Amino acid sequence: MKLDCAHCPVRDSAACSALSDAEREELSRLGRHRTFARGETIFRAGDGNDQCATLTSGLLKIAQVDANGSERILSLVHPAGFAGEMFAPILNHDVVALTDSRLCLFRRSDYEAAMERHPALTNALLRRSARDLYDARTQIALDAKRGAGAKVANLLVALAKAASHSPCHAAARFELPLTRGEMGQLLGLTIETVSRQLTRFEKDGMIEKSGARGILVKDPARLTALAGA
Repeated sequence: MKLDCAHCPVRDSAACSALSDAEREELSRLGRHRTFARGETIFRAGDGNDQCATLTSGLLKIAQVDANGSERILSLVHPAGFAGEMFAPILNHDVVALTDSRLCLFRRSDYEAAMERHPALTNALLRRSARDLYDARTQIALDAKRGAGAKVANLLVALAKAASHSPCHAAARFELPLTRGEMGQLLGLTIETVSRQLTRFEKDGMIEKSGARGILVKDPARLTALAGA
């Protein structure tokens, strides 16, 4: 499906926001929209894919499977994020949709040509790569100091933002796209610890659980404060 930049929910936050309207229209003619169902693999390790993409809605995981067949989640990609990084290709990693996700897909060669024509796009991607690296390092440093509660709260806040259709407000209600085990793996915690923290948040009135994965954020201010602890 042809890209519709005028109504894109991340038009002001994705790398292509650095382009003029005319330049963005030119870029839109090179790509297409595609929706991936929850659990569907977008890029598979070892395939040497020739595509890249901007996530416009949903949530992705970048994961690696070790020699024993165990999966390790390396990071999450939130809306406006870029998959198939130009400056550090992720050929040895799987990129998988954690929720139903919509992406702008491009042939890598077409996108590289657009970057050559429009240095602003290259600069925007470089800034995003640098920011993502800084955020990852900051997250690691903070997680070394954070307790389990702060780690789980921080992830819930991030997931609520990713589930929102508004760039200004996090979603009050959403489905956890990760299992307790995946959350623990990402945060360096056991399944039991993640479950205990979620139960504590519910008892303290910060969230309300519904079914296996439903989350209602009842006190976003307290949850956000705990996440920054």
